Amino acid sequence: MANSLSKSLDVKLSKMHGLSSHYKTLRLILGDQLNSSHSWFREKSDTTLYVIAELHQEQTYCRHHIQKVLAFFCAMENFAVALSEAGHHCLHLTLDDTDAYKTLPELITALIGHFKVAHFEYQQPDERRLVQQLDCYCAESSFTSDVASTQHFYVEDTTAAEWQLNSGGTMEHFYRKMRKRFNVLVHPDGKPIGDKWNFDHDNRNSLSADDIDQIPKPKLFRNDIEQPLARIRNHKLDVFGEVGNTLSWPTNRKQARALMDYFCEHLLPRFGQFQDAMTDQKPALQWSLYHSRISFALNAKIISPKEVINKAIAAYDADKKSIPLASLEGFVRQIIGWREYVRLVYWQNNDYGDHNYLRAQRSLPEYFWTGNTKMNCLKQAIGQSLEYAYAHHIQRLMVTGNFCLLAGIHPQEVDDWYLGIYVDAIEWVEQPNTRGMSQFADGGIMATKPYAASGNYIHKMSDYCKNCHYKVKQKDSDDACPLNSLYWHFLDRHKKTLGENQRMQLMYKQWHRKTEGEQKALMKRAEQVLQNIESL
Repeated sequence: MANSLSKSLDVKLSKMHGLSSHYKTLRLILGDQLNSSHSWFREKSDTTLYVIAELHQEQTYCRHHIQKVLAFFCAMENFAVALSEAGHHCLHLTLDDTDAYKTLPELITALIGHFKVAHFEYQQPDERRLVQQLDCYCAESSFTSDVASTQHFYVEDTTAAEWQLNSGGTMEHFYRKMRKRFNVLVHPDGKPIGDKWNFDHDNRNSLSADDIDQIPKPKLFRNDIEQPLARIRNHKLDVFGEVGNTLSWPTNRKQARALMDYFCEHLLPRFGQFQDAMTDQKPALQWSLYHSRISFALNAKIISPKEVINKAIAAYDADKKSIPLASLEGFVRQIIGWREYVRLVYWQNNDYGDHNYLRAQRSLPEYFWTGNTKMNCLKQAIGQSLEYAYAHHIQRLMVTGNFCLLAGIHPQEVDDWYLGIYVDAIEWVEQPNTRGMSQFADGGIMATKPYAASGNYIHKMSDYCKNCHYKVKQKDSDDACPLNSLYWHFLDRHKKTLGENQRMQLMYKQWHRKTEGEQKALMKRAEQVLQNIESL
């Protein structure tokens, strides 16, 4: 392990003014810990040095979309500048500065040695691999160390008895408990505002032609990426996806708050109504629809979930005529319910990344990296993801996720793709949603049944099928939608595993009602699809 500064880093530090040789404490800030409200920053100290570093190890654990890397690099630099302007001592290191250090511990050791600090502090990482790395490093080191909470989530302590999920409670039970516990959309007596906890039934509309004409423009930013893009290219990072001359994602607090304000004013009124809808019309608008796209800023902790929820509630209180309660509740549920719930699932199941309950083994098709497929639903969802590093929850769950589930794609390959392609993907939130909710690889920890669907669901919630090479109304012909036969093939091959699941009984009854000839025709078509999966 390196115990001294590399030549390039030594040169950089020698040129920097304001860096003291009398620091007593070094505090590490990871790329997803950009919380300006953290108690660390309440007081300024000339003996504390903050370090924010672009790390090669963070670019190699999976293949990342270029916009994801750029978003984190830009946000980290902006945060470092903001800390320095606020009077804190902050060292921002780029890939050029950290190139000689293969791991984070090597870099920390070199900095501690250079500045002769005796104490090291870091905030609890939100990914298991980083927790293990830093815990082991500190346990074996001579300096003293402390770990702080990130002070970001509603539920800070994932080990607290109050929030244990192994009692069999569902996300809905958890969500209601969170609403009561944190006094969100509840009356003083604890009952829900609007007399219902969940308005999901009102939030499943598809888009008509008139609705499509009213889709608003997304709020985009123009962040300069010239220097971080040059670093990505100079260091030959193995990235994929598309990027223009600027980056449209919010990379500082001002932009995050502006994006949230835009959502509340222009998108929240119709968010609930169309949160599950999809369309391939108006390409410049259809990728964002009425979604807030605040997830990157949230997951990087540029903005807090409490601030986001309070802004949405304030907008509703100010204009109840325009903003339906169903829209507000649907948004609140995503933040205070789903987001907090998946984090507990991640941290309370240490072996979560090893689960493969359905024993899926097939490789991810090549078109997941290109979008070149005749299946229009996949083409739209994948193409959008490659272009914008973003897709909304139904595209992730019921298009790409559903296809991978029905086709039996290995959950590790699905994990790696989702973790790499989306700008907001960090393992704590990605893995339970992908391996659990989407692929049912956890055997029911996240969901009580697989979210499997035929082409009929896509037809109901989108206009994708109108412009598809395949026919959604066909079941077993050569031009039939592949999802139709794959759906029944999925049920048939997992009948021993899923046949006793109470929530699957209706589907299996429908399967058993089919004649032997119908079943054989569907199985033949499905086998044909699977054998030719790369050419769909």
